[in-house]
Amino acid sequence: MSETDYLLENRNTEAAQRFTALSALFNPGTLRQFDACGMTAGWRCWEVGAGGPALARMIAERVGQAGRVLATDIDDSWAKEAATRNVEVRKHDVARDPPPDELFDLVHARLVLVHVPERERAFRNMISALKPGGWLVVEDADPALQPLSCIDPYGAEQELANRIRSGFRALLSNRGADLSFGRKLPRMFREAGLADMAAEAYFPIALPECVPLEIATIKMIRSDLLSHGIVADDEIEQHLENVRAGMLDLSQPPMISVRGRKPSSPVHGR
Repeated sequence: MSETDYLLENRNTEAAQRFTALSALFNPGTLRQFDACGMTAGWRCWEVGAGGPALARMIAERVGQAGRVLATDIDDSWAKEAATRNVEVRKHDVARDPPPDELFDLVHARLVLVHVPERERAFRNMISALKPGGWLVVEDADPALQPLSCIDPYGAEQELANRIRSGFRALLSNRGADLSFGRKLPRMFREAGLADMAAEAYFPIALPECVPLEIATIKMIRSDLLSHGIVADDEIEQHLENVRAGMLDLSQPPMISVRGRKPSSPVHGR
């Protein structure tokens, strides 16, 4: 997957705002997954598709100076801010590049595989980088499971938001995203032979962080919305005005989080 294949490119100026909003929405649930895995000082962790610096920094605090965090992305421009003595930031494609030449106590990817056409290969690469007994945590959205921006479309403002969200989903699909991928993760973990598998879903509705996330996302995809005839420019302006005015109970697709442990014997697909 090249940088230009990705609709929400890190190089966009709104990417930092989007990373901040995503971190605020989803980091608490991700950290809960890490707690369930027993993350502690001294762990070596690979953060795949790091995007911004926030989560890599949090992991670094938990593993301490005795631990290590490798944060990778196809565009590492924003993640570089996380680089410290125990955080290495590296440009890397989880599907097309060989896995790092080391083994980890934990490998984590959030909102990564849903966008990667070679997601099965990326999944195998992450498993291959685990120590025996190491944990894999993958979190991905499932927009097809809940496709609406406003789940209560009682007026024109909500209908416009849902039309824009529908167009956004179409743009993602055209770029190779699997909009029903999140629900497949438990089966993938089980078929790969990972032990102690557990999964849960988190569905944000009308949280304050949904507002800056929506604004940043719309600004990032504005030209694509226009060039594909999904909405007109004045409709985008009206939608942004509605968002800023607090007229919409914005939602995000369910985030499905799955964790599993690599057994001592080799897993399937290794």
